[in-house]
Amino acid sequence: MGDSCCKGRTLHFIKLVKEAIPGIYVLSLQIGNSIKEDIKNSYFMNVNDQVELVCNILSKDRKLKNGYNAMGFSQGGQFIRAVAQRCPSPPMINLITFGSQHQGVYGLPRCPGETSQFCDWIRKLLNVGAYRNSIQKHLVQAEYWHDPLNEELYRSKSVFLADINQERGINESYKENLKLNKFVMIKFLKDSMVDPIDSEWFGFYKAGQAKDTYTLQESALYQEDRLGLKAMDKLNKLEFLSVDGDHLEFSQEWFITHIVPYLN
Repeated sequence: MGDSCCKGRTLHFIKLVKEAIPGIYVLSLQIGNSIKEDIKNSYFMNVNDQVELVCNILSKDRKLKNGYNAMGFSQGGQFIRAVAQRCPSPPMINLITFGSQHQGVYGLPRCPGETSQFCDWIRKLLNVGAYRNSIQKHLVQAEYWHDPLNEELYRSKSVFLADINQERGINESYKENLKLNKFVMIKFLKDSMVDPIDSEWFGFYKAGQAKDTYTLQESALYQEDRLGLKAMDKLNKLEFLSVDGDHLEFSQEWFITHIVPYLN
């Protein structure tokens, strides 16, 4: 949200990976024809369309035909997970998500937009009508807005998150396609952007209130094994890492020590 594939922090991560693993092929996904468009689309391009676009890019990249490892930062984490669930070719091997909102959000405590006025406008849209059809279609953050005070409305109206989390029924292909070697989720313990922070490990607020949370293992998603996460957990394929910092704040040393091994 508010970031681009091809500048600043993202370029730094790419450089780290290339230095740590000489000769590795790295594809950074740009959603649009320019950096400016990429940033704009992180707010206003329907997520389902973004996923379809990425699926097409990956399917045409011959260097990835035997499989690839994926990293997703913030909202990009649940988006790239949707790619794994919907587009099995080429196959995703390892998935690493950084501060990603796998069970959605119920608030934007600190929005990274260019101006506070812009972020306030997004908050107002979400508070007024996150589940209105027009907002669901055109505001990215509404597509993973999860209202614990009205779970039925969320399940029936969410055009993206409720689908990939199997809230309206079971799509067996989603479960079959998400059979990863490793699924690594990084939670930032002092995250001031994601509400609740537990969403970064598939936890969320218990229904009917917005204070107490449940863990992945306590969720229906896990207990009914709607995505195969329970089966993966039993095979030690789920990794839960944490960083004692704010959203996406980690050191170069931490990244090399804890993340690079999953990319080899």
